[in-house]
Amino acid sequence: MSISSIILLVEKKNLVGVRVRQARKAAEPPITQSDLIARLQLLDMNIDQSGLSKIENGQRPVADMEVVALAKALKVTEEWLLKGTENPSV
Repeated sequence: MSISSIILLVEKKNLVGVRVRQARKAAEPPITQSDLIARLQLLDMNIDQSGLSKIENGQRPVADMEVVALAKALKVTEEWLLKGTENPSV
């Protein structure tokens, strides 16, 4: 692993952000950030638009309970959010 790869890993604060965005945009119809926030609120998880944007950009850590709620709201598995297994669907 190169130094630049290690620095990039240290700068990122989560592994799931890119996959959250992928799942939102791949959904039929696509899920907006506002829609995802509303779904999360129904699951008693309060993440505002700024927080969601930071998650998707890797600028904010994601707690384990948030991973579970994001997976439910996006109808993907927690494993896919964390590891990127080939089949994201629940």
